[in-house]
Amino acid sequence: MTVSVRSRRDVVIVDPERFLAAARQALREAEPELTEEQAAAAIVDVYDAVHALLDRDGQLAGDAIGSSMDPEAGRGAPLPGIRVVDRPDGLSPAGWLQQIVVDEPMPLQDYGCFPPEDPFAPRA
Repeated sequence: MTVSVRSRRDVVIVDPERFLAAARQALREAEPELTEEQAAAAIVDVYDAVHALLDRDGQLAGDAIGSSMDPEAGRGAPLPGIRVVDRPDGLSPAGWLQQIVVDEPMPLQDYGCFPPEDPFAPRA
């Protein structure tokens, strides 16, 4: 039996400067020998920043999971249209959902070096 857990975690970047600064700080925590200038050169876009924060924290705005909110919005999100603007990482949690799929015909491991084009699409 194969069990697949599919996750989606959304955030809105409400303050790009704070977001990049948080990511650069995360990188410097992982690599203390880096200067501020080197961290700034290494974290230049949203992809770099997301990777740095994921490497440090395992998820974006993870402290928001389990907070009180409207259950229709997905876990960890404020009510629709409301943004959290005062987080030090410049992110506003925008929802978190998980789907459990039992008996996926082919686990990801069995794809080897050639994963499916869309690993989240249902398989027949």
